[in-house]
Amino acid sequence: MAEEDGSSLRDRVSRQSEEALGKLASELLENQLVNSAITKAFSAREKAASAQEAAMGALNLPSAADIERLTRRLRTVGTRLEGIEEALDRLQDGVDKLVARLETASRTSEPGLADRVAAIEGQLSKLVNEVGHVSDAIDARPAVVHREQERLAVDESHAKAKPAAKKKAAAKKS
Repeated sequence: MAEEDGSSLRDRVSRQSEEALGKLASELLENQLVNSAITKAFSAREKAASAQEAAMGALNLPSAADIERLTRRLRTVGTRLEGIEEALDRLQDGVDKLVARLETASRTSEPGLADRVAAIEGQLSKLVNEVGHVSDAIDARPAVVHREQERLAVDESHAKAKPAAKKKAAAKKS
């Protein structure tokens, strides 16, 4: 019985303290001074976050949101690449099975069919080669082009365009 009185006393004290804290919180929120202080604090926080983001942008540094977007994007690309690799593996397995069946059929059938099977095998080997190139291209990284080379390519094409424009202008005059 002493435990029941202790637990009920504890429950009553707990309930009363919760009610007291609830009343205190509601009175504080109703207080104009406290309410305006909280509003100003949140406003200052938003301004500080905006200033921080602007400073990071001026320094050309990514924000946490930028990094999060990039992370999600990379996960999406990774998932798609895994799907492509699985599809290529299934295609390779299918081609291997088809080649094996064609080889079996060519051994057991008429001689004219063997030539057709050999032609199909040639086409399949080309397809396997192209799929291999696609797989290599997926795994490959793009070549890095230096700024000077980019400008050189633009300058060369621009230089080639100028004589052609001069020839057209001369042809119009005559």
